[in-house]
Amino acid sequence: MLSVQSRDELAADLAEAERTRVPIAPLTDRNPTIDVVDAYEIQLINIHQRVAEGARVVGHKVGLSSKAMQQMMGVDEPDYGHLLDEMQAFEDTPVKAGSYLYPRVEVEVGFILAEDLPGAECTEDDVLAATAAFAPSIELIDTRITDWKITLCDTIADNASSAGFVLGAGRVAPETVDIRSIDAVLTRNGEVVASGRSDAVLGNPVTAVAWLARKVESFGVRLRKGDIVLPGSCTRAIDARPGDHFVAEFDGLGSVRLTFE
Repeated sequence: MLSVQSRDELAADLAEAERTRVPIAPLTDRNPTIDVVDAYEIQLINIHQRVAEGARVVGHKVGLSSKAMQQMMGVDEPDYGHLLDEMQAFEDTPVKAGSYLYPRVEVEVGFILAEDLPGAECTEDDVLAATAAFAPSIELIDTRITDWKITLCDTIADNASSAGFVLGAGRVAPETVDIRSIDAVLTRNGEVVASGRSDAVLGNPVTAVAWLARKVESFGVRLRKGDIVLPGSCTRAIDARPGDHFVAEFDGLGSVRLTFE
């Protein structure tokens, strides 16, 4: 467990790395006693600072939601980060690749909430009842840690490596589609670079959202009406380069685009 001063210093280091686009060494290299609680508190320090500066929390993302990623990181549960309004990208507006350090994209079935979710007692049925629609989405992930050499605490402290997101126009009511069996294909400049199915996310993306609702309550956070929730990627992450144009196609959901300049 770190001191309050150490948490503040590490949060400032991450914020500076994001602002200047100069990566830093893993936090765990300098602070071997850092734990998951420290990492989430560091994340919250920077989120609270950005909100104080005018940003607005519009949702959350779940990371490490596949068994393969959990095994790689040596953990048995996902992690989470915040989505801010200033992180939202749009299909018809290219994003600047140079605004990020090591940008990658992930393909996700987004949830848009129609009602607040319970906290510690949240179930999958609660999630489905509170979801207004599923939407095609791409998450833009990045790390402020040199060369993606991250441990669990590094990625949690760094807002679960989240840097942006874009939603497609499609909105599908939960009762009209089987959320567990949505096939997704990602193309980069017209070439297929990844494919997967929605059940890659803990067997069911709804499971990830219910986990998230329970987890965040312990940090004084709740999932609210209108929030966007990204439950985890259907595919592996793909590097994004200047000039790349990505299209993610989802069976039954439609598509979403993201271009880098």
